[in-house]
Amino acid sequence: MEAIENFLGSLSGIVWGPWLLVLLVGTGIFLTFRLAFIQVRLLPYSLKQVFSRKHDKKAEGDISQFQALMTAMAATVGVGNIVGVATAVVLGGPGAIFWMWLAGFFGMATKYGEAILAVKYRTKDANGQMAGGPMYYLEHGLKARWLGVSFALFGTLAAFGIGNGTQSKAVADAMNMNFNTPYWVTGLVLMVVAGAVILGGIKWIGRVAAFFVPIMALFYFIAGAIVMITNFDLVPAAFATIFSYAFGIESFAGGAVGAAIRFGIARGLFSNEAGLGSAPIAAAAARTDLPGRQALVSMTQVLFDTLIICSITGVTIVMSGAWQEEGAEAGTLTAMAFGTFFGDAGQYIVGLGIVFFAASTIFGWAYYGEKCFQYLFPNPKLLKFYRLVFVVVVYFGATATLDVVWLFSDVMNGLMAIPNLIGLLGLSGVIVAETKRFQNKIKEEKAAELAAVPAVNSSGE
Repeated sequence: MEAIENFLGSLSGIVWGPWLLVLLVGTGIFLTFRLAFIQVRLLPYSLKQVFSRKHDKKAEGDISQFQALMTAMAATVGVGNIVGVATAVVLGGPGAIFWMWLAGFFGMATKYGEAILAVKYRTKDANGQMAGGPMYYLEHGLKARWLGVSFALFGTLAAFGIGNGTQSKAVADAMNMNFNTPYWVTGLVLMVVAGAVILGGIKWIGRVAAFFVPIMALFYFIAGAIVMITNFDLVPAAFATIFSYAFGIESFAGGAVGAAIRFGIARGLFSNEAGLGSAPIAAAAARTDLPGRQALVSMTQVLFDTLIICSITGVTIVMSGAWQEEGAEAGTLTAMAFGTFFGDAGQYIVGLGIVFFAASTIFGWAYYGEKCFQYLFPNPKLLKFYRLVFVVVVYFGATATLDVVWLFSDVMNGLMAIPNLIGLLGLSGVIVAETKRFQNKIKEEKAAELAAVPAVNSSGE
């Protein structure tokens, strides 16, 4: 087992080397400029689409735009938002938070590009449901089926690791630490709940995600907001510390900036999954008339995940000063930070956050994994078998030691990103063309709205 761990550790170091981080961020920068900073220009419109209840019922799709976004958020908002951010601060210092923000900003353009291609090249499966994602735009858009097969294979395997076993273990650890709940009890309950959600397919997953994700995100947001409002005098100093460690002369002299960049970008991308290729699988199921409309909705996922939820964790850690304590560890740092402001209740806030976030990740990744599996094996009977196995793994993940699984998951995630990024760069012209088509549609809609407004004469009648 030790030999396997060493091998996977070395392989993970190669796959997630600086070259992949440069490719991930570079793709986001490239798309940002090609799309003329769409994450800034159309952000108000995209937020309006997220919270709008207006849906085109005639449009193709299995779930609403909001449900598709929440399904992707369910898979994305996980342990990385709490423990991942703490790891970035421990290894890269407070300056890592700034680079996490920067990675998130450019990641919004990447997420937009992924979603627009996913909807454009989606198709219907044997059950009449939408199927889309990198494997489909790699095959039908880039005409490289072998890349699509590669992505689907890596995605199927990753789902059992990063989207299942590691998340159920995180839930079990949090329940045991905070409430002394036996691991097998957590595993059993989680397996039953996951089975009830996952076996119902994307429509049931979408409904649960649309209800569950906003509640859990709001819970964590309110906790962070209370910290910042009641301790507002510490907020300016916290931001000053973050920028100082990101750009300060002392940080450059000590070589800390390099660590801040590396771990800030790496953990930011780990959290929001921009470029990984997972979220567009959910976007492809959305009920929408144009690829660009859902792409704008999907783009906000990075905003909510990295620029809001991760920021709450990072800023709270810096405000508390817990990161400066000798022997501070990533696994307990966030709980220590919240404990500084909430006392003993702090560890329960973080513990419940981990439970909610990790559990939701299982639901979202179950859908990602089954769509990758379905691409490789289209037989509907095999899909039922896949779902059953996935649910059973939830139990074993909660009760097992998963060091090897974590390393394996890291490797699979990195390997997923490579074909997806090739597709994004190769099909960037399609992304731009679809964006122009959608922007023209927006202009037509605005013109129609203005035309529908009754004219008012000079007397005001």
